Amino acid sequence: MVDPNRVGEPAPQEFADRWGGVGRVVDLDGPVHWVEYGEDTGATPVVMVHGLGGSHLNWVRIAPVLAKRTRVLTVDLPGFGLSPSGHRRTGVDANAAVLHRFLREVVGRPVILIGNSMGGMISLFEAAAHPDTVSALILVDPALPVAQRVPDPRIAVQFAMYFTPFVGERYLQYAGRKMTDRQLVERMIDLCFADPSRASEDSLAAAAALTGYRRGLPPEDAAFLQASRSLMRVLARPRRYLGVMQSIAQPVLLLHGDRDRLVPVAAARKVATANPRWDSVILADVGHTPQLEVPDALLDHVQAWVDRHGLIDV
Repeated sequence: MVDPNRVGEPAPQEFADRWGGVGRVVDLDGPVHWVEYGEDTGATPVVMVHGLGGSHLNWVRIAPVLAKRTRVLTVDLPGFGLSPSGHRRTGVDANAAVLHRFLREVVGRPVILIGNSMGGMISLFEAAAHPDTVSALILVDPALPVAQRVPDPRIAVQFAMYFTPFVGERYLQYAGRKMTDRQLVERMIDLCFADPSRASEDSLAAAAALTGYRRGLPPEDAAFLQASRSLMRVLARPRRYLGVMQSIAQPVLLLHGDRDRLVPVAAARKVATANPRWDSVILADVGHTPQLEVPDALLDHVQAWVDRHGLIDV
């Protein structure tokens, strides 16, 4: 098992301190950054996995609360947050392999795995392939095959640009040059929230600071596009992915906002119907990242479900 205190370049603690977390970096064929909240009390730990373009900051409004009950770890996948991609691939399968090593070598025991968006997809692959590492799975607006309906035009155009060689690269370069750190964050909030006014100022400021910090590092546009294109390939040919869902034996809670423009709620309802053993909750008037938009409501559902299944035991 890897010593979680064995680090390369120390992570900037400003991104963890304000929420009571401790930033760490471990070498998993390259640096992987994560933030740890709470102490190991013997209860089942929780590991949280962000989505495309996200980071450990995606969980700051719920991780400190759950950490009152158990150890919580929020990981940055390679190419995102404070984990540089380096020479590593950043597609779905590659980052699923990194997550598996993190669970095995850093955590070292079964966890409650929580994934949002692309992180939900990666978490599903981990739970299916390595059920001994995951005691339960919580999916927060996971990336899902879209049901038969016209997608949100803005989202469709944006992902079409990402998928197109040269166009995706130029689009990211243009946005990075023309927009301030705060504008880049607010654009993401506008895409992911049903009501952008619900964004907390402290999390917005932290995300803008992280965006600015990353400008001083080697660019990760290629890593982002590789991840987004890999994600779209999985969704374009969903048979394997849908089969993975049906193979999950662990308890699963699916939470999904009914105003999610990236993954329409119809897709979540279809998946819930196809997997009747799962518990599912549709969150009214909520977008793609409810852990940031309505953290209290999300925590109520998560903690009630965890308690009902007796999943956090000391």
